[in-house]
Amino acid sequence: MANKTPQVEFTKEMKKDYTIITPNMAPIHFELIKNVLQSFGYHVDLLHTTGREIVDEGLKYVHNDTCYPALLSIGQMMHALHSGKYDLHKVALVMTQTGGGCRASNYIHLLRKALKKDGLDFIPVISINLSGLEKNSGFKITLPLLRRALAALTYGDLLMLLKNQTKPYELHSGESDQLVRSWVEKLTMLFEKGRAFSQREVRSYFDEIARSFSQVPTEHRDTLKVGVVGEIYVKYSPLANNDLEQFLFEQGCEVMVPGIMGFMIFKVDNRLEDIALYGGNPAKKQLCTVLKAYFTKFETDLIEAVKKYPQFTAPAPYTHLKELAKRVIGPGCKMGEGWLLTAEMMELIESSYENVVCTQPFGCLPNHIVGKGMIRKVRELLPNANIVPIDYDPSATRVNQENRIKLMLAVAGEKKREAQKNQESA
Repeated sequence: MANKTPQVEFTKEMKKDYTIITPNMAPIHFELIKNVLQSFGYHVDLLHTTGREIVDEGLKYVHNDTCYPALLSIGQMMHALHSGKYDLHKVALVMTQTGGGCRASNYIHLLRKALKKDGLDFIPVISINLSGLEKNSGFKITLPLLRRALAALTYGDLLMLLKNQTKPYELHSGESDQLVRSWVEKLTMLFEKGRAFSQREVRSYFDEIARSFSQVPTEHRDTLKVGVVGEIYVKYSPLANNDLEQFLFEQGCEVMVPGIMGFMIFKVDNRLEDIALYGGNPAKKQLCTVLKAYFTKFETDLIEAVKKYPQFTAPAPYTHLKELAKRVIGPGCKMGEGWLLTAEMMELIESSYENVVCTQPFGCLPNHIVGKGMIRKVRELLPNANIVPIDYDPSATRVNQENRIKLMLAVAGEKKREAQKNQESA
């Protein structure tokens, strides 16, 4: 216990003039979350740094065999501290802490160890968790903050989904990206006024957002539809997946990335599965049931908003994904992204996104099992599946990753041409 890295509390006094630095996982979602936190009086800086220097910085503090997302997020924050941009005595760092079997629960301790190595262990590290793992008097997850953060996540899901289905066909390059930026600005102003997060308001703004994307001038282009699944950080982070979405757009693809709200429902539903399998506290069961219903309302409203415009493909509800997964894997499999990752592959293929990139950190055993390990069974059930697993770690080269994806796309293109040829000759 004598060697334990000390925990420095983020106090109420610090909230006034400290800058909280946060790593960036999902650019649209985290920009909205940052703006929600700022509306509650926190000074937040969301990092946008990329490049090999982030990996190299992470390798100074995190062993190569440790989870790649830990290496990147810690590398990104340590790189920021060394940039000279911040007063090191007026700065704090923030990380999520899941509390489950995933190594993500330990990132925060690895970060404190990195700070101690550089003599910066006076810098507070804030844990964002709903499990009571750590507390800071100056940073509290209140009910109003949680409600707005959840609304922000769902807005992020919708903006990401509609942008990805509009960008490959837009008549004027960059219009869908600009529309995302304008909606982020508008929602931020609404959050500052305490608006756009009630269920009624969210439903109304979902409709407005969907309508605005439906009005972007587009033209028909021959594209390949590609879905992206995987470990949550690598799936969303351009830093971790070498800007995978942009690469796929450049290859003439339409991209579908399942949203974060499904993952949130999955995490709550896991608690209910535990209680069903092993028994548990009735009060906990009641709380999780209420939370699941609350999250599901957001999901339902998002799906209904997208369905109003036939040019867009709406995601399937969580309940459907769970039923799909049961054909392959049990609902008690929940480490990492658990059965949800397998279900997302199946739902994408079912929705005509039969070409799937499965992104995973090389050392993430749970996601190798529910991702790469399920591919053979998924192909047996869905013969049109064209899935390529891609490992991401400090030693993996971008060229190798992109070549493997290009090979998958070449197979997809050949299949498409054969299908068109058979249709013409029928």
